[in-house]
Amino acid sequence: MSNSIKLSWQIFICLVAGVMLVEWNAIAGDIVAAPIRNISADWQNIQGPHSELFHGCIGAGRAAEGLRADWQRQLQMCQDEIGFKSIRFHGLLCDDMGTYSETKDGKPRHNFQYIDQLYDALLAMKIKPFVEISFMPDELASGNQTIFWWKANVTPPKSWDKWDDLVKDLVAHWTARYGADEVKRWNFEIWNEADYPAFFAPHDPKHRRAEYFHLYAHTAADIKSVNANYSVGGPAGSQTIWIQPLIEFCRTNHSPLDFISFHTYGLGSGTSGLDENGDQFLYLGNNLHAPADTMATGRKLVDETTRTNLPIHVTEWSASYSPRDPIHDSYFSAPYILEQFKHAEHGIASMSYWTFTDIFEENGPPMTPFHGGFGLLNFQGIKKPAYFAYQFMNQIGATELKNSDQQSWICRDKIGGAQILLWDLTRLADATVPNQTVFRKLQPAKSKGSVEVNLVNVPPGNYMLTLREIGFEKNDAYSAYLEMNSPSQLTRAQEAKLRSVASGQPEFERDVKIGADGKFSATLPLRQNDVLLLTLTRR
Repeated sequence: MSNSIKLSWQIFICLVAGVMLVEWNAIAGDIVAAPIRNISADWQNIQGPHSELFHGCIGAGRAAEGLRADWQRQLQMCQDEIGFKSIRFHGLLCDDMGTYSETKDGKPRHNFQYIDQLYDALLAMKIKPFVEISFMPDELASGNQTIFWWKANVTPPKSWDKWDDLVKDLVAHWTARYGADEVKRWNFEIWNEADYPAFFAPHDPKHRRAEYFHLYAHTAADIKSVNANYSVGGPAGSQTIWIQPLIEFCRTNHSPLDFISFHTYGLGSGTSGLDENGDQFLYLGNNLHAPADTMATGRKLVDETTRTNLPIHVTEWSASYSPRDPIHDSYFSAPYILEQFKHAEHGIASMSYWTFTDIFEENGPPMTPFHGGFGLLNFQGIKKPAYFAYQFMNQIGATELKNSDQQSWICRDKIGGAQILLWDLTRLADATVPNQTVFRKLQPAKSKGSVEVNLVNVPPGNYMLTLREIGFEKNDAYSAYLEMNSPSQLTRAQEAKLRSVASGQPEFERDVKIGADGKFSATLPLRQNDVLLLTLTRR
């Protein structure tokens, strides 16, 4: 056979009873010369419990968006199909939540009804608030610097007494409403990215860090005054530079510190500052493990201090920090997400992907259905490839098997089934090409050869074999949207079409039998940035 002949891919499921032939509908060439990647595991050779890091936390834009019915519907879907433990968002104290005002004679008025409505809904969905104490209510603010379309005030309080009273009253209210045992399970993070000038406007910018530490000390003490067992932390930095200084400040000033938090994104050189108007060229860094590597740096910085036991919560992370970057919509995002979890699953308490939904208004209301928004779901609740990356992680078992392949997990569940989640991560352009150029056009995936999966000592019996996939035109609503010529608004028929191509339905399901020798083997085609989930479910 000539290497240039193009044939339909086929999957060969090699079982003791013979060979099952299943048709594969992707086209690839140069089959004879294509490389074969081997992934193998022994059912009895256990690595340990599979990491549930992906469950830990998820991000959202701001508190007021959480009062919307569509926001809550989308979060409920995430809870049903993924199951996050906590959620973090900005703006809990902003004026659109009605939290703080003053009478004509300057007396504070506290109002927590909107917060109650939001937190009641979250707890009903079995997701806890990861409480970000931000931003400043306008009538309590010492200045008028704001950020975002929704005008979040980023200045310190004009009165520390009034700030302290507000924080204490709010935390005491939560304690009375939900009980101390519940609130002890929450984390209280103080402010957001105060190391970045756009997010914190101190009285003296030359002493930015010192003024944030003053804010931190006041707020942490306020929270602990209600209950010493409540968990407080920071610095919620845009990078890791304030980790050790905050630990040292808390040590010398006897301020409480229960966890460290910071943020990390995958953009490289050529990009700077906030993309607040969505008009910057953005460049994915050369290092495709950049977020995971920054997390490892954060862990090292903590471990070099006297507080080596401090947990780390990465309260924002993604490939890009812009809500107008098409990389978030692309199928590339799915293996990128999996790669970070694979490389950061040790030493990190939680990784909060930024964000679960494109109902997100930092730049104002989204103008098109796919606009590069952060979300796992677009504005209409259509599932992006990133969503399926999380859903697939939720579908693998709790016991991980030893496996030397660095882009896969092989797990087994309590009822005798096995799951193989594997992926490829390949750059689609070098770091000199902006994301807007790469990801705003169709990117058909090239072949990466094939992957052979081998399991031994699988319990004999009857199984349902299922394959699910993420990749180019596989649970890939964004490519389908581009093929529609990127309509700025969707008809109902177009919306239905996009939902149908991102349904998560299996590529195939077949009954198979594992014989007495306990061997299972499958050879599958693999393309650039494919994600494959192969499951054996015990009958």
